[in-house]
Amino acid sequence: MRGFGWRARVGVAVAAVTVVASAVPAAAGKGDGPGADIVAITKKHRYAHARWGLLEVDEKGRTLRSGNAGEFFIPGSAAKLFSVSGTWRTLGGGHRFTTPVLAVGRRHGGELDGRLELVAQGDLSLGGRTGPHGTLEYTDIDHIYANDIPGATLTPQNPLAGIDELARQVRRSGITDVRGDVVVDSRLFTSSPGLDPAPTPLIVNDNLVDLLTTPTSAGRPARLTWRPHVAPYRVESHVRTVRRGGTTDIDVAASPDGTRITLTGTIAAGAKPVLRVSQVRDPDAFGRTALVEALGRAGVTVHAPVTGPNPSGLLRGPAGRGQRVAAYVSPPYAEYAEVILKVSHNLGANLGICLMAVHTGSHRCEAGFGPLTAFVRKAGVDPRQVQLLDGRGGNPVDRITSAAFSRLLRFWEHTPEAARFRRALPILGVDGSLAGSCTRPASCPAHGKVFAKPGTVAGFDAVNNRLAVGGQTLAGYLDAGHGRRHTFFIGVNGASAPDIEGVLAIGEDLNRIAALLQERAAGRSRM
Repeated sequence: MRGFGWRARVGVAVAAVTVVASAVPAAAGKGDGPGADIVAITKKHRYAHARWGLLEVDEKGRTLRSGNAGEFFIPGSAAKLFSVSGTWRTLGGGHRFTTPVLAVGRRHGGELDGRLELVAQGDLSLGGRTGPHGTLEYTDIDHIYANDIPGATLTPQNPLAGIDELARQVRRSGITDVRGDVVVDSRLFTSSPGLDPAPTPLIVNDNLVDLLTTPTSAGRPARLTWRPHVAPYRVESHVRTVRRGGTTDIDVAASPDGTRITLTGTIAAGAKPVLRVSQVRDPDAFGRTALVEALGRAGVTVHAPVTGPNPSGLLRGPAGRGQRVAAYVSPPYAEYAEVILKVSHNLGANLGICLMAVHTGSHRCEAGFGPLTAFVRKAGVDPRQVQLLDGRGGNPVDRITSAAFSRLLRFWEHTPEAARFRRALPILGVDGSLAGSCTRPASCPAHGKVFAKPGTVAGFDAVNNRLAVGGQTLAGYLDAGHGRRHTFFIGVNGASAPDIEGVLAIGEDLNRIAALLQERAAGRSRM
């Protein structure tokens, strides 16, 4: 079953994990009790067989509320707090990815008697999200979740921006004619079986093709636009427009190699455009063709087939041998971290594991857990309280204690990048995967005062024909006023829901608990 995510309510982690545990009172432990309003939320029918965890720690490290703080919880996408933090601290928040194009062979004026090599460097965006001021753009319901979440939208940036820039630089270097081939060098790393989705050294448009369907008039075919246009990808739409108020239901299918995409279904007249995506099955071949086509647009002729497999057999010796004729330099990693945390970017979180491996000199992604463990220790977290086999929080083995979350969050508060990290988290009622909750400050005083990463792990329960929510979590900071911040963790394992709306409601319950905690924290600081 596909994982769930939705606007500003919960993060996403794909894993069919079901946990059933005995119910315990929320925050049954030291510190203050949770309060009758919070207890009432935990006693709802959907939590009849669930286990709750709650931990709130003030700015001086004093525990205010605690329940099951030392026990493992299924973290879902809240695990990204660890993988992103580890990558951030290993690479550095200011780290920039430099993706070069090398000319290999002899040059005679504008002619290259040889080949061009694009050396992939693990740049998650490659210009596809970069705004005019060097920031990475995102939408609260990002296109990566378009097939699962209603209302997903696109950023306005050209997904081929980095590829186009590289092609223009090649032309400015004086090359107008390439007598050989173009090849993508993707030897930077080899992904691990535990990382799903699997990162690739070259990523263009999140390795997705965007498909936007717009209704016309009832009885007429809907209008389709798609991007990026890269050969030999072709899209065919059989979506028809139905009457206003009718059913909107669009499915996407693709050929085994992913190059033939078909949309079927209906869209209601007057409805907003509906976004769907299709996976790029061979990112290297896709990127190679995109570069060959971009070179043509820039005035560089390539005497090699535009489409076909990436000719990796041409690569000889270590990467980087040749004359650099182009290079795309990315925004700093802190910008990437914000996108990963705000929209719960699974591919980006897993990519961090591979980038940490490369930092140690390894080409095997699983080696990235060594630097992650080293960071966890440096942050003062007992690594035995962090159990991970991926970066996104979607593997069935993933478990983290609330005490580990709290310690990690407190570690950041004592670093020069504390404010930058905090702002990178979804903000309640403002942006990212918390934008749709607590949207009105007048009725929700916690608006803009909770900075936290949600996580969800859900799967289909065939016995009861419902959704089993193995884990729903929320971890981050509460603005306690006067410059004070509390760290908190809220988690529930073993809840259930009749449908996707019920899962959404569980996320709302956790958001409501966080809002109540924030209001009390701010009240405490005023005493």
